[in-house]
Amino acid sequence: MPVITFANSKGGSGKTTSALLLACALAELKPTTIIDADPRHPVTTWGKMDGKPDNLTVVTNDSERTILDEIEAASEKDPFVIIDLEGTASRLMSYAISQSDLVIIPLKEQQQDAMAALDVIQEIHRDMKATRRKIPYATLFTQSKAAVKSRTAKHIAMQFRENPKIDCFTIEIFERDAFAAMFTIGGTIRDMNPSKVGGLDKAILNLEGFRDEVIAKLRANREAQATSEVA
Repeated sequence: MPVITFANSKGGSGKTTSALLLACALAELKPTTIIDADPRHPVTTWGKMDGKPDNLTVVTNDSERTILDEIEAASEKDPFVIIDLEGTASRLMSYAISQSDLVIIPLKEQQQDAMAALDVIQEIHRDMKATRRKIPYATLFTQSKAAVKSRTAKHIAMQFRENPKIDCFTIEIFERDAFAAMFTIGGTIRDMNPSKVGGLDKAILNLEGFRDEVIAKLRANREAQATSEVA
């Protein structure tokens, strides 16, 4: 079953938000587990609030010593496994990446985030050498402005999108009140009251587009792997 890891060695990259959004969206289709490997355990805190989908299981990781067993157990139980890693480079990050079918590298359109994303990409390539297998990955721009972008934001995005060696999500996770509100009021964005949280329709469309592109990438990677094995 697909294991999808969210990794960025810099905190504040939108990693946990995008991981939880995807987990909730996938849980609408199939049973899903999200492993909270962030030492602050923000997903675990969210999971204790009202509104967690019945199809979504939250597993709280304690240390690098247990992460491989947690991934294996979740993969045996549910069709989708999401891992939200800590915001620092670590052995735990390497372990999770080595087990992944797709690594998503969230980043804001800022130079520090871009440098941290490149560090993660280098780590993925080291893990590919260690495991002797291809580990698909893609960068994902988060907390993006839906309207006008600054010149700096455009420049950083262009550096990734025009690099033929780096896969980049077409869709971006925009800065939406609904996405931030999940951690305050609990539940999913579909459960929110449109009279209290603005822009819900656009937030839902953004989320569905993200989920669809993730599924498309998983399918494409699986087909490419099957073709490679036949050849």
